Amino acid sequence: MKAPEPVKESSPVALPQLGARHQPLRQVVTDALRKAILSKQLKPGERLIEEQLAADLGVSRNPIREALRVLESEGLVEISPRRGASVTNVSEEEAQEIVEVRAALEGLCARLAARRCSPALKADIEKVLDRGERAAAANDAPALAKIHSEVHALMARASHNRNLTVFVQSLRDKTDWLYASSVSWRAQLSWREHAAIMRAVADGDEELAAVLASRHVIQVGTDYVVEAKG
Repeated sequence: MKAPEPVKESSPVALPQLGARHQPLRQVVTDALRKAILSKQLKPGERLIEEQLAADLGVSRNPIREALRVLESEGLVEISPRRGASVTNVSEEEAQEIVEVRAALEGLCARLAARRCSPALKADIEKVLDRGERAAAANDAPALAKIHSEVHALMARASHNRNLTVFVQSLRDKTDWLYASSVSWRAQLSWREHAAIMRAVADGDEELAAVLASRHVIQVGTDYVVEAKG
């Protein structure tokens, strides 16, 4: 397991001014900070200074403090009495744990999608498969990345389980955060894996859909670790 990286001081970030908006500030601030972390605008190990974030976002310190507590509960922020708040540095072991949980839930999502697959869903799958095959043949990585997100959204909708959808989306966000650089070089392989999952769902094969979906998540994590070490 890698040793934690040293905590880095934060630098001014171009976050949107929120103080003038007529919205619940706690949620808006939380969403803004979460987005900045997941996009790596705020980087792992970077200190999150309440005064600076409040100035960047145009709000008081109170909604910043509340947002940091929420993000701490999500595992995106670490708060210690001495150092204050910082963006979480996820260890290799912790990343593997996240991948394992996501793999299990993605498998369940695919299983439910196959069980509840309707004629309308089959038609949607065929459309995505057609677009994906054309993008793969053209080696269009940006198009495949977009379709990658559409596949996950389609499977979530097809599962018809709102609680599962919320949990899986949170884990997808985290693994995308951890493995962002794996998207482009793995585009063709990911598409083949996604296509196989969708065909199993369209065929109503619950067992195969679940196995393929879980295997895909595990393989993406494994491939990224191998690349990072190589």
